[in-house]
Amino acid sequence: MVGCGGSDAPAAPALLSCDDGMKTAFKPDAQTQVVLVKAFKQGDPLTLTSPVPAGTPVAAANVCLVKLNVGPGNAGPADAPSTSAGIGIEVWLPATDRWNNRFHALGGAGWQGGPAGSATAIASLAAANVAGVEGAVSSTTDTGHAGPGGAFAMNPDGTINQVLWTDFASRAIHEQAIKTKALSTAFYGKAPRYSYWDGGSTGGRQGLKLAQNHPDDFDGMVALYPAINWTRFITAELYPQIVYQRDLAGTPPTTAQLDLVSNAAIAACDVVGGQHLGYILDPASCTYDPTKDANVLCVASGGTNATADCVSTAQAVAINKIWYGMTADGSVPDPALDNGWSKAFSSTLMGDGTHRWFGMARGTSLWGSFFSLFGLNGPGSPNGAFPIAPDVVALELQNPTIADPSFINLTGNGQSLWKSLSYAQLSNAYDRGVALQSQFGNINTDSADLSAYKNRGGKILTWHGLADELIFPQGTVNYYHRVASQAGGMTATQEFFRLYLVPGLGHGTPNGTSNAAAIVPNFTSTQMYDLLTAWVEQGQAPDRIDLQASAGAETRSMPACVYPKAITYVSGDPKRTESYDCL
Repeated sequence: MVGCGGSDAPAAPALLSCDDGMKTAFKPDAQTQVVLVKAFKQGDPLTLTSPVPAGTPVAAANVCLVKLNVGPGNAGPADAPSTSAGIGIEVWLPATDRWNNRFHALGGAGWQGGPAGSATAIASLAAANVAGVEGAVSSTTDTGHAGPGGAFAMNPDGTINQVLWTDFASRAIHEQAIKTKALSTAFYGKAPRYSYWDGGSTGGRQGLKLAQNHPDDFDGMVALYPAINWTRFITAELYPQIVYQRDLAGTPPTTAQLDLVSNAAIAACDVVGGQHLGYILDPASCTYDPTKDANVLCVASGGTNATADCVSTAQAVAINKIWYGMTADGSVPDPALDNGWSKAFSSTLMGDGTHRWFGMARGTSLWGSFFSLFGLNGPGSPNGAFPIAPDVVALELQNPTIADPSFINLTGNGQSLWKSLSYAQLSNAYDRGVALQSQFGNINTDSADLSAYKNRGGKILTWHGLADELIFPQGTVNYYHRVASQAGGMTATQEFFRLYLVPGLGHGTPNGTSNAAAIVPNFTSTQMYDLLTAWVEQGQAPDRIDLQASAGAETRSMPACVYPKAITYVSGDPKRTESYDCL
């Protein structure tokens, strides 16, 4: 019975509290379980262990940590990498009076994995910082597995683990979005007003996958140096090592030899306004060829370099192969005729001919400044290869022994048999990776149709360093051209998706070049996110971005231009941004 002036509307549900009551109160579906709820007060150490480890950062403000598990996972033996209880999601909620009504999700790296669903460890201090400092809800996910490698993607009997491939490729990040929004609504009594994705590498791929598959999940994406074309570029990451195995009897050049040649490429191609920048402004136009450079070739190879760091003709050819990129037969053209960049500017997906994928841009550190522990091409890890690459090739060929020993499977553990692969066999693995996309959860994330995301008003910002040591920037350029071909051209694409190519920057590193002394203008840590929120919330589309970097008393600056505009020197000091235009 409703009294005079009363209402028969149901009472609003009670808001969730940051305590164990949430474990029963929050049940958005039958597959979701709250694993842990813990309140941190401002100044509390951000850890779940006791005693508190030395150096543990503290909460910047009052925040609530909630850990979720979303099933069904993948059944199997308890000790098998392919066995999973489900997708772990770690959510950080700022105090109600500090919430800025935003959801700022963070992407992952590599195979991701980790303790997002664990009750005993924190997965992302970065997400905790977003909640505590920025005041946005934040979250991350383990993408359905805890381990760091790719062994989770193969079942104990050697078959493809399609369940966890799908969780890793797409389902986990969609669940992260919808469960974080549901939890925020239950905690604050209202849904986030704006939702943003923010990630680089794997996180960049995840952002583009969400735009492709789930356009309603996020209003805006920061998708940096994205790991799209996953099996294509990762198979090609192993190519330098196959070059060393097949052409140089398994012995890579030393880091000093690699730096000698790469620095020679920089010196040949970095002159602007009569000065050497220390990094290459436009590697697409650089055709430096060490086989024709007497200054790097050993005397025995017809050169003039008599130092221990000189390179033989065979080593110089090998480096040209690395710069050109993976081919089906180990061939490489004269760089003056084709330096490996031309197909980047095509609206056709790369990889169907002899030239399978792109290579590292000239001037990039050939042993990986960011990956010095396991560089792509040179001394580093005991086996030399970046760990993800042998895992991917093993999964493509469904043979675990091809991977390194960290790959564990009941049918056989990794034995680094990738070292015996021929050029043709690696090319076959490349083809297998493409053919298996439906079983690999469509991990390549190479669909160029972003029309649904554009139509819902979504925005995407991407930058890619032109000295990326890991993900070759040509793949991102090629993808952007393919998107433009479907979106109605470059101008139409720029209405919702803007790309910046930045000279000298590495894979999220401030200097990806072989020149350790290079001062490379860079973004600030939140610059792209701030530009994205202004674009989404205020309609302020970003244009030219002026970047800077300092070393000692010297400060340099340079613009980043909205692609396809290029950084163009006009006049003045080439180390100052005002000397350039975007044309």
